[in-house]
Amino acid sequence: MKKRILIVLLCIACIGAYAQKKPAKKSTRKSTGTSAAAKRRATPPPPQPPNTVASQATPDTANKKPMKPFERPLDGYYKKNNILSAKVTPYPNLRESDVAFAKRVWREIDVRDKMNTYLASPKRRLIDVLLDAITAGELTAYDPTPGKKDDVNGDSFSTPLSGSQAKGRLSGADSSVVKKFDANGNEIGSTMVASEFNPDSVLKYRIKEDWVFDRQRSIFEPRIIGIAPLVKPKGVGGADVDYQPAFWIYFPEARQVLATKEVVSRASDATGLSFDDVFMKRIFASYIVKQSNDKDERVKDYAQGIDKLYESERIKKSLMDWELNLWQY
Repeated sequence: MKKRILIVLLCIACIGAYAQKKPAKKSTRKSTGTSAAAKRRATPPPPQPPNTVASQATPDTANKKPMKPFERPLDGYYKKNNILSAKVTPYPNLRESDVAFAKRVWREIDVRDKMNTYLASPKRRLIDVLLDAITAGELTAYDPTPGKKDDVNGDSFSTPLSGSQAKGRLSGADSSVVKKFDANGNEIGSTMVASEFNPDSVLKYRIKEDWVFDRQRSIFEPRIIGIAPLVKPKGVGGADVDYQPAFWIYFPEARQVLATKEVVSRASDATGLSFDDVFMKRIFASYIVKQSNDKDERVKDYAQGIDKLYESERIKKSLMDWELNLWQY
């Protein structure tokens, strides 16, 4: 009996010893694997060839983020879209049989007048608007030279001009005389050289318009036909020369261009007025230089000095009186 118990205890002891030795072998294998990985990390990597991408990359370019496209910030707190998408209000249709009275008038606008200074604002001049549209092909400039067979006064829009010709007529007013010399220094003549155009040199504009009484609508109204910037060429020998049109613009064609260009106002930046509104609503000061007559005379042909202004006011009053005399009480 004692011998059997002793054999059982010996078997239990052997089993326990075997169980303790088995996990010890696993830990030995793990430690061996860990030491091999440590050895692999400790050994330096083989050198790379010099032409690889890794050798060319720098820390700055590797960490640099792609740049965003430039977006211009809004200059203000609202965007002016109304003036840019403005449309022209067309004139009512006018039939020849409805015209009971018509009178053609030429008048001049002086930008030095206090009421007209906005037309020469450095922010947006009227002459800049016209020249940009002519250069872009949106408007056509017409030759103002008088004496042609089909255009006696030069304002009937008979001969178109190119953009360079129109601008050359403006810069030609600021031309100067340059003397020519030969190899020995002797004067052999002179030539006219046009200087660079200065938009501030345009001080006046001429307007050609018809005053028409439409008996269908019982309205007496003006309708502008053309507008021309005036320049003052230099006379021969320093003689005083009157202002002359540089070119003519057909106003019905120019209305859509003028309707999308805002006028700079001294009082407010939110007027919303365009150059087309200025001419349609008659927000300018002017004086008459000619009216249609049988002798084709201008005001300065029969009036001088202050009498020219008196004659201009007389013509204005005669137009207003004609309308007033239509009504009877």
